[in-house]
Amino acid sequence: MTLNEFPLIALAAISCWGVGSILQIPAAKSKLFQGISWLFLLLGSAVLVLFLTSYWIVLERPPLRTLGETRLWYATLIPLVGFLVEYRWKIKWLKYYCIGLASFFLIINYAYPDVFEKALMPALQSPWFIPHVVVYLVAYVLLAASAVSGWHNVLLNFRSKRSTVSESMSHYLALLGFVLLTFGLVFGALWAKEAWGHYWTWDPKETWAFISWLAYLGYLHLVARKTDPRSLQWYLGLSFIVLLVCWFGVNYLPSAQNSVHTYSG
Repeated sequence: MTLNEFPLIALAAISCWGVGSILQIPAAKSKLFQGISWLFLLLGSAVLVLFLTSYWIVLERPPLRTLGETRLWYATLIPLVGFLVEYRWKIKWLKYYCIGLASFFLIINYAYPDVFEKALMPALQSPWFIPHVVVYLVAYVLLAASAVSGWHNVLLNFRSKRSTVSESMSHYLALLGFVLLTFGLVFGALWAKEAWGHYWTWDPKETWAFISWLAYLGYLHLVARKTDPRSLQWYLGLSFIVLLVCWFGVNYLPSAQNSVHTYSG
């Protein structure tokens, strides 16, 4: 499959998630509806996995070069986090936020389609390319889920319905995301050394990657100081904004126009 089929694929995924979500209502009282509901939810993600796999084969390279391609991975991965959270913590609401984010990214890709391009610039023809980008994407997915949970908990706090289970879940997602963020930073430095002869140059993308890493390091520092969990939920939500600047916003900075990372635009 190619980008020509993407609109149909996106529609199929969003439709499956929508039907599965609606069926969650009668699923609360019926095991039959519960099974059918989860079938549709998982089918929506399976459609995207199939498309990514076939698109990878057609491209003859990993679809990880452009922002559109990374958004496609993001849309594929983040609902799975919601599903796993429900399995692990029995928290059902997170999957709806994750499905909403995934649908949003699919709609962006539909509105601003990528150009089909097989070629990889020499710097991307490195064994560090795939692990660096994939680790960062999974980190971004986990930290997005943590931020969404944080904002949800903030709303609960306003309503005086604090949930310690949800706070624990957002913490563990942030912790795992930070670990992967660290690996991504290290892999990027090793890749830079191989491609350009130096580990770090304070390129705008590198600078914001470091800032976002520091933001989550600050979160761990606050945890160690036994900061009020309600304040930590605010922090998680705001930290993800820094991460979004690193992922998207930095591309619009004047200083980024000559960045060595412009290949990902």
